[in-house]
Amino acid sequence: MKERREKEQKQLEEQKKQEALEPKIKELTDEEAAEMIQQQKQKESSKEVATIATKEVDTIKKEEEEEDPQDAGKLKPNAGNGCDLPNYRWTQTLSDIEVRIPLPKVGLRSRDLTVDIQKNHLKVAVKNQLPVIVDDQLLHDVKIEESTWLIEDKQTVLITLEKVNKMEWWSRLVVSDPEINTKKINPEPSKLSDLDGETRGLVEKMMYDQRQKEMGLPTSEEQKKQDMMKKYLYSSRIIYGM
Repeated sequence: MKERREKEQKQLEEQKKQEALEPKIKELTDEEAAEMIQQQKQKESSKEVATIATKEVDTIKKEEEEEDPQDAGKLKPNAGNGCDLPNYRWTQTLSDIEVRIPLPKVGLRSRDLTVDIQKNHLKVAVKNQLPVIVDDQLLHDVKIEESTWLIEDKQTVLITLEKVNKMEWWSRLVVSDPEINTKKINPEPSKLSDLDGETRGLVEKMMYDQRQKEMGLPTSEEQKKQDMMKKYLYSSRIIYGM
């Protein structure tokens, strides 16, 4: 009798142990189920936003770090957004170009020079003297009637070329010149008042982006991307009740 009780007691204890090891399934109420679904959606939304944000940051860093292969080997613009070359120096605004050519000797007069400005060609030379200083095709067209030249300080020829297209920066004066990187041009603020509204807006944007980069802050395009991300996050909160 005693042995049977001990056996039954032992079987009961083993049964309890077995039940303790088995997973317990709890039936959720409708409120608990809805809350669980909401939490799951929030987790998925957070993961999605984090993934998008990470990709966006990586894209921005990649754009900043990678140099455009087309700009390889191009010269940095001089202080006047042009280039200093052995025979002359040229600078530019969006409206015009100034070319300064040192004369081979002091005392030369206008009658001693040949300065021929054509729509798409420039020639400068001292008469009866070789080689010519410039004789090449201009990169873009200029307005002949608005272009001028004079002798400055008796030792420099100053040529002013009026651009036809006032919406672009020249990467070189004539086609045989080395190219400058126009992406590194820094527009002159004092000239903004002379530009039309559309051109002024373009220049102001370029100046703003340049200042932002110097301060390590996002450019206008990067700010647009950040604003899009903020709108996405805001809409996610509305959709998922975050």
